[in-house]
Amino acid sequence: MIRVQRSLTAGLTGPRAAPKTAVLQALQWAVELEHATIAPYLYGLYSLDRSKNTMIAAIIESVVVEEMLHMTLASNVLNALGGSPVIDKPDFIPTYPGPLPGCVQSGLTVHLAPFSMEQLETFLQIEEPQRPLDFKTAAAVDDEMTIGEFYTAISQAIGALGDGAFVAPPSNQVGPDLMGGSVVVTDVASAQQAIQIIIDQGEGTATSPLEVEGQGYAHYYRFMQIKKGHMLVPIPNGGPNPEDKYTYAGAPVVLDKSGVYAVATDPGPYAPGTVHAFANDNFNYTYTNLLRVLHALFNGEANQAQFNTAIGLMMSLKGQAKAMMAGIPDPGALTGPTFQYQPVNPSV
Repeated sequence: MIRVQRSLTAGLTGPRAAPKTAVLQALQWAVELEHATIAPYLYGLYSLDRSKNTMIAAIIESVVVEEMLHMTLASNVLNALGGSPVIDKPDFIPTYPGPLPGCVQSGLTVHLAPFSMEQLETFLQIEEPQRPLDFKTAAAVDDEMTIGEFYTAISQAIGALGDGAFVAPPSNQVGPDLMGGSVVVTDVASAQQAIQIIIDQGEGTATSPLEVEGQGYAHYYRFMQIKKGHMLVPIPNGGPNPEDKYTYAGAPVVLDKSGVYAVATDPGPYAPGTVHAFANDNFNYTYTNLLRVLHALFNGEANQAQFNTAIGLMMSLKGQAKAMMAGIPDPGALTGPTFQYQPVNPSV
């Protein structure tokens, strides 16, 4: 996964148990990191004509859904320890182009860009495990760590805090009744379970590309299927090594470049009063309202009505972005959303 500054966990490691405030701050960073991956993934997804790139769109969409789950799990752990995730604020959204929160991976600048094999390389860098099964381990860098290591440090710090650090009754939890796969966090064991789900879904395990045995592939290996041009499939009676058990030899995964809308990389700013500005203002206003709803959802309003509102706003964003990128109603005006915090819609 994406590499982050070791300083993010400086307060979590050492001979003494980390103070609870350091764990809460790290979990807020975790919420921000999970959210920060979603915009570039969605921009790539919505730039695809799904009828021509069905498999690639499905792969990206599956990863986005799990990034939303990871954001939920991190928020649940933060709430269970008595904190409160802060989502409804301007600097919750990273600036594109630029690094993701805490990222110091050499040369990694994340752009809002239509899908391409070049943009896929960014996705792979974001999701790369510490030791990818298909590649040599990168040279160690003292001030960098993967998100898997970041979460491991948080998990260990929570273990040191003990069950007494958790509030009772469980606070502001978004459970599996609302978000499939979520974990209600009440103690060390359930917090570490939630964190392990995030690690496994992003990186897989040290010996398998699967999230957990018997389930789907981790994000890195899903994206690698696009690069390799074939789905990853198990090898019957494969050898003893992890690399001998799977192969990129399944159904073809081919990018149809005619099915990628010719939208700009890092769009905007749009001239006020233009159709582009109107569409982008509407998108960003809807996006900001979604952040407000998610903030409420993760801070005590975890009910079906609030969740349904969030889903409705997500569907509206999808429709708005797809229309902008496909040039509806003007085929000569393909544009992309800028994903910015905009509490007031100046176009209304």
